[in-house]
Amino acid sequence: MTNYVVTCCSTADLSDEYFAKRNIPYVPFTFTVDGKTYNDDYGKSYPIDKFYADIKNGMQPMTSQVNVETYMEMFEPILKEGKDILHLTLTSGISGSINSANSAAALLNDKYDNKVHVVDSLCASSGYGLLVTMVKDNQDAGMSLEDNLAWIEDNKRKIIHWFFSSDLSSYVRGGRISKAAGLIGGALQICPLMTVSDAGKLEIFEKIRTKKKAMKRLVEKMMEEVGPDYDGYVYMCNSACYDDACTMTEMIKESFHNVKEVSIFNIGTVIGAHTGPGTIAVFFKGNKRALL
Repeated sequence: MTNYVVTCCSTADLSDEYFAKRNIPYVPFTFTVDGKTYNDDYGKSYPIDKFYADIKNGMQPMTSQVNVETYMEMFEPILKEGKDILHLTLTSGISGSINSANSAAALLNDKYDNKVHVVDSLCASSGYGLLVTMVKDNQDAGMSLEDNLAWIEDNKRKIIHWFFSSDLSSYVRGGRISKAAGLIGGALQICPLMTVSDAGKLEIFEKIRTKKKAMKRLVEKMMEEVGPDYDGYVYMCNSACYDDACTMTEMIKESFHNVKEVSIFNIGTVIGAHTGPGTIAVFFKGNKRALL
């Protein structure tokens, strides 16, 4: 049975146009600046370029996960149409939004014959988006809801995340990097190479001096994972460093000749509130993540 709807949250960091084209409803996280709350909606409420420029100038947005009521507002009209829902959430390793989604699902599943199935993606940003894309591809190819749910459990830990940042200030402010490490890192041009673990948590993997070396190391890690013949999806996202993303794209294409396209997206406002500007992330399907 393919009569179900794949849904996700805005923190999948693809684009409004992409989700509209693929018929994937999404629910927005929110963030607050100076007492005013905005939706995380790919720049419609708060332009992306302005967002990162304002962070550089000292703005400190506060983010909020999706509440139960907002999930219900997205889920219920779909159930009323007589369709089931396969909803993928942002990894529980960095957000508690899955708890709100599960609460909304429980309330609605008692009310309707059709059901909401909530799944922890264990992925973040456009890596989460890549998993959503592949799940939607499965549905479009005729995969049943039950088989797709099983496929997700078998494959979600194979969505590999590698990212680095040349601006550590937001990581320091959010407590992911200590102030002392941030000061030293800035002075020495250290770009931490980070990943998402088997448990869906952000982890620093390696500390690398200079952005150029971090880019090279990221390609090396990808090569270790999938080898030179890889021909699958490659998603990339960036926070106000599009030129670096283009450079990274060319490096990937030079090493992986069978990759037809590297899809570049913006890191959205909620994930970006924690990364700040200067972050590049690359995502692809490889082997199961190492236990960190």
